[in-house]
Amino acid sequence: MWHYSVKVKQIFYLTSFHDWHKEVKQNVIAYGDAMSVYELLVNILGKERVSRSQEELFLYSRDSGAQPPRSADYVVLPKTTEEVQKIVALANENKIPITPLGGGFALSALSVPNRGGIVLDMKSMDKIIEVNEENRYVLIEAGVSQGALKAYLEKNYPHLQHSTPEAPPTATVVGNVLIQGHGHISPRYGINSEMINGMEVVLPTGEVCHIGSCSVGPYWFTRGPLPDLAGLFVGWYGTTGIVTKLSLRLFPRPKFRDVFAFFTDEIDLIPDAISEITRLDLLEDFFLIMQEKPDWMNHVFFILILSGHVKEEFVLKVDIYKKLLREFKGSGKIEYVENLHPALRKRFLDVPPLAALAADFRKGGGFQYTGAILPIHAIPKAWKKGIEIAHKYGMMCSYVHQILPGPSIMFGFNYSFNRADEQDIKNTRNALEESNRLTLELGGMVWKGELPAQKLMMERMDQSTLNLLTRIKKLLDPNGIMNPGNWDPTS
Repeated sequence: MWHYSVKVKQIFYLTSFHDWHKEVKQNVIAYGDAMSVYELLVNILGKERVSRSQEELFLYSRDSGAQPPRSADYVVLPKTTEEVQKIVALANENKIPITPLGGGFALSALSVPNRGGIVLDMKSMDKIIEVNEENRYVLIEAGVSQGALKAYLEKNYPHLQHSTPEAPPTATVVGNVLIQGHGHISPRYGINSEMINGMEVVLPTGEVCHIGSCSVGPYWFTRGPLPDLAGLFVGWYGTTGIVTKLSLRLFPRPKFRDVFAFFTDEIDLIPDAISEITRLDLLEDFFLIMQEKPDWMNHVFFILILSGHVKEEFVLKVDIYKKLLREFKGSGKIEYVENLHPALRKRFLDVPPLAALAADFRKGGGFQYTGAILPIHAIPKAWKKGIEIAHKYGMMCSYVHQILPGPSIMFGFNYSFNRADEQDIKNTRNALEESNRLTLELGGMVWKGELPAQKLMMERMDQSTLNLLTRIKKLLDPNGIMNPGNWDPTS
């Protein structure tokens, strides 16, 4: 555990952040009594929203994946941007690590502190500030969950929807956007980070900046044609700033939806099938799934979600894809699923589609996957090698993949494990490392990679690109306080 203390003369609640920050700078490391970081945090937030109890720190020292736990020193729950500013300014002044946390469901310990310090839990910043129907966007705070936004839109704006990821409902919208996650309409509209209209960001210095149209006017409807600064915060895992507000595109909710499925045992056919199916650009969602148990799931299943806003549009799409599937069936290598089981139909038509309901093969409650973003031609080799990796570590193979624009694929190497079995956890980590190495050998990238995966990518990264990444981090975060250890070639 890291321990911190600073000397202050006095801390006041001041209405202006700049006045407050000036007061802190004048009083930190000044004459007077020593005041602990805990007391300073309590001065900002009050006792009820600051914790250093071992019971609560235990919960924030790990996530649901297989990565080793790492200790935090303090947990704070801000409710306003101004409070975030004050916490960050305090951390920056005293070089205390700070790790922002959304829902904590990345499974790769991205929001578990690598070097102690403060965990900034954003769940109390949970306001849905505005829905702009005409321009189809929603403005939210960083703690708004996927389930809360979905329920709010269904109740108040049933004709609109956001791109909902296959994640627990308590996962945050902003968290998924910032790790470049994807939702149930990503094959049609792109991944969620491409749907950003604007941001409010607290920089590591405590300053606030606005990105997109909100920086020059009152509306949060687009982030262009200004210089696209959103890229300074998307995919950086909280190492360059803390997003406190975000505007996200909304989309019309279709009235008609259905699911179609077919399967094959010819793994080498997958790239051609995907190319043919995506050529028409008519799909709402597109999955590939496989499970070794039960036996009927041990095939390559193609799951297509079709939707339409009017009946004629929907019927046309259905007829087109039924014709396409009949042609595949005529080849003798692909079988159309004539009567999809009602439970499976519901499973895939739900929003989010619960495609990743993998069996708990290890009977221990653990689940981990590495998200490989791969070019389509690499799928057969990844598929076959992934089965070898699973079997090498005594696991059953389970796949859930989503087709993304391009087309490319989020190829999920899935591993279940027993949380009470240390050897099982070690096997899972080893399987993840082999999967990550395979991903890079095939010309892909690891999505939301854990620290070892980040290191593997940086080792392969063009040196000039790595230097640029390092310089940007240093420029925005000169004291190195923001989620340190992530995207760090020296760690």
